[in-house]
Amino acid sequence: MEQKNKVLQYIKEHPASSSSEIHKGLGLEIGYASLKRMLSKLVTAKMVVAKGKLKGTKYFISPSYEIIYPINIDEYFKKEVDERRILNLFNLALIPNILNDIQLFTDTEENQLQLLQHRFKENVAHLSDVAYNKELDRLAIDLSWKSSQIEGNTYSLLETERLLKEKETAAGKPKDDATMLLNHKEAINFIIATPDYVVPLGISGIEDIHSILIKDLGVERNIRQRRVGISGTNYVPLDNEHQIRDALNEMCKLVNNKNNVFEKALLTLVLLSYIQPFVDGNKRTARIISNAVLIAHGYCPLSFRTVDSIAYKKAMLLFYEQNNISALKDMFKEQYEFAVNTYF
Repeated sequence: MEQKNKVLQYIKEHPASSSSEIHKGLGLEIGYASLKRMLSKLVTAKMVVAKGKLKGTKYFISPSYEIIYPINIDEYFKKEVDERRILNLFNLALIPNILNDIQLFTDTEENQLQLLQHRFKENVAHLSDVAYNKELDRLAIDLSWKSSQIEGNTYSLLETERLLKEKETAAGKPKDDATMLLNHKEAINFIIATPDYVVPLGISGIEDIHSILIKDLGVERNIRQRRVGISGTNYVPLDNEHQIRDALNEMCKLVNNKNNVFEKALLTLVLLSYIQPFVDGNKRTARIISNAVLIAHGYCPLSFRTVDSIAYKKAMLLFYEQNNISALKDMFKEQYEFAVNTYF
């Protein structure tokens, strides 16, 4: 496994290398013939792409493996924004082609998640309706708080609980902070009351939930018709309304065609943020829609309560700039385990 990872890392850093160049560059303790067999297996597994013939064969990390390739996020962000080599434009092939033919979770990861889901179902089966709703409300408060905090909201968790339960605003806090939190709770209540609203997932449903989240915040509704910038990156989202709508349609088609619920939820979380269909409120909408997908299929929702806000933003920036989902996928798995172990 270690040798395989070294080979992948070398190809990642030295694309278009031949097998002899890889062997020489790494100084592997395995023979050249063994390396050739390893490269053949990596090509079969769609982790590596071979271009050319015979001695002219060059190796590249495959576009599908680029999505899940493990990247050290701390090392990545040691470089300032203008020093990083990034995909600064929206990748039009990403949704309809690359993501359509990839398994986001390894078999081991999938088994771990399914074991957690089984535990969730067993736990819920032993709860009364009153107890279940109490736990769901606790998770909804945590989600409202954390999702808002990621966007710069200044309410503490205790202040959020007081606001959502007793409608008591915190002294000295901006009015919009309270509005954002109340909107989150309303959106969560909506997806719990109408779980089939996102099955199948469609643009109108996404727009409706976005409308709840930005109510009374002075944010434009519906698909944006102008360019937006994202702080901390040179990635530029689509700026044409028709292209944005096409990308959303492709995203919905991709999510609806996936059989794996965890993949559905992770893809909505990532791609709604990547497409940036609205002037504001995109990541908030993505977190609620992702949870709506989980709830609609009887899976445990996520509160994101223990997520570090900076780490979350870095994970999203990594996807914007490299189309790499590894950091956000790890965060998703951690939060699913946390939710199952903490609630219900």
